[in-house]
Amino acid sequence: MYDQFYGLSGRPFQLTPDPHYYFESGTHRKALSYLGYGLAQGEGFIVITGEVGSGKSTLVSHLMQTIDKARLTAATIVTSQLDAVDLVQMTAESFGIDTRGMDKAAALKAIENFLHAEARAGRRCLLVVDEAQNLTVDALEELRMLSNFQLGSTALLQIFLLGQPEFRNLLQTAPELEQLRQRVIATHHLEAMDADEVQPYVEHRLERAGWTGRPQLTADAYDALYGETGGVPRRLNAVMNRCLLMGAVEQTDTIDGALVVAVIADMTGKPFEYDATMASQAPLAVQAATPAVARVQPAAAAMDMTQYQALASRIDQMEARMAAQDVTMRRVLAMLIDWMEKENQSLAARMRDIRAA
Repeated sequence: MYDQFYGLSGRPFQLTPDPHYYFESGTHRKALSYLGYGLAQGEGFIVITGEVGSGKSTLVSHLMQTIDKARLTAATIVTSQLDAVDLVQMTAESFGIDTRGMDKAAALKAIENFLHAEARAGRRCLLVVDEAQNLTVDALEELRMLSNFQLGSTALLQIFLLGQPEFRNLLQTAPELEQLRQRVIATHHLEAMDADEVQPYVEHRLERAGWTGRPQLTADAYDALYGETGGVPRRLNAVMNRCLLMGAVEQTDTIDGALVVAVIADMTGKPFEYDATMASQAPLAVQAATPAVARVQPAAAAMDMTQYQALASRIDQMEARMAAQDVTMRRVLAMLIDWMEKENQSLAARMRDIRAA
């Protein structure tokens, strides 16, 4: 809806990771440097951690778009409470290796043969494990064993581990993971964006969707966005997505602090209370209203006071009904978006379970 109203080519604040909208904040720039360094080394583990919604998956998706696929074969696993046996099967499946009917030992041999074949063809192999905090210690140890595969003195498999802060704590403190810790050649924790990065982030994503300045965001809108989200990208996306929707419903060309605050209240179940100023109204809405006013004024001048009051009363009633319908429509749209977001999250969870199975 709002993409059409504002003339955008897409929805720049969708919650699913999309490398097309990748924004390189200061912390993401550092993380990308570590990932690049790790790829150049061609061995060991690279660990990237961060809070939920900090952009880990988007970062790696962006990196995968920059690699030479003729020289690097990459596969991704999104974990869902995998044990050691499941992890071996998922690794094989992610590289396209058929291990149906094989036990663990046979599956490991099939993976080793695949890695040797890729090396002989001049390609390195990279395994990206997302949501690594879900892995058991045994599964992490299995990953370490996979990293032992070699051809001469050359490592055959490099592994990126992406996880939430609790994974960093586990990796740093678990005695059973000492050998894995020794294989980690680089690590970085993604922080939230700084307050002065929120505006460039929002404008970058809008521009990637064909934004030409409509809607305009005010300085107090960016202040409210940072105050609510703390600079976490996914939280910013959720609030901005709803702000653009409400901006389209209100037919306003300006997203100001008052609208952001009203949207945040609405997202927490409070009443949506926002009155757009005339200056913020979209030109189309103003143009549509002007002829109606011009028609009413001459007619009213020719009426006696009784007729005028009756007409004014009818107009007031119509406006009251329209206002009530507008509130209802906003509430229904908000409920619809909440439902769609929950359905997307549920679908993503089901897909992870299917992959894990």
